[in-house]
Amino acid sequence: MMKTRQEALDYGLSFPETYVQAPFRDSNWELIRIKNSKKAFLWVYEKDGFVNLNVKVNPQWRDFWREVYPSVIPGYHQNKKYWNTIILDGSIPEKEIKRMITESYDLVTDSPTKRIYEAVKKIPKGHVATYGQIAAMAGNPKMSRAVGNALHKNKDPDHIPCFRVVNAKGELSGAFVFGGEKMQAKLLRKDGIEVRDGKVDLKKYGISI
Repeated sequence: MMKTRQEALDYGLSFPETYVQAPFRDSNWELIRIKNSKKAFLWVYEKDGFVNLNVKVNPQWRDFWREVYPSVIPGYHQNKKYWNTIILDGSIPEKEIKRMITESYDLVTDSPTKRIYEAVKKIPKGHVATYGQIAAMAGNPKMSRAVGNALHKNKDPDHIPCFRVVNAKGELSGAFVFGGEKMQAKLLRKDGIEVRDGKVDLKKYGISI
């Protein structure tokens, strides 16, 4: 059961590219921030004898958490539309506390790369999408080059099927991608997609958006 300040801080710091900061004169307040944006997704402090956590929340889920757990209340000292306070009094299962912290991290770290990966995940098995389509699905049709950069840096190919992305002519990527020469073609064929001369028939296998 998560009840201590250190447990909360340790979990917050387990996320990529994060650091802890005590920016106020009152050392009671410690914030876990994202390195690049410096945005905070977890506020840790003690109040009324308990460790409290402030987390960002999707307004659609805000009231759900407050109704299910009496120890989840409107965000203390923050915009109550977007923040909740979790009181670590032992009444909330640890997995639920971690889920709320994770959701806060996800909301604060929204980025083009993240949106690109989420778009790629939506390509059904047996289909492909173009760089331009993924850019449009990620919210900006003009960032095709950013799509290419993100796919080349993909660290989770098992869950983000970048091999299903081809160029506007249906051509596959270079040999240096996806683990070696012909690997993308091999993965596509395993998906049930026909590859001829390094190309995929977009009319047959391409998605429509």
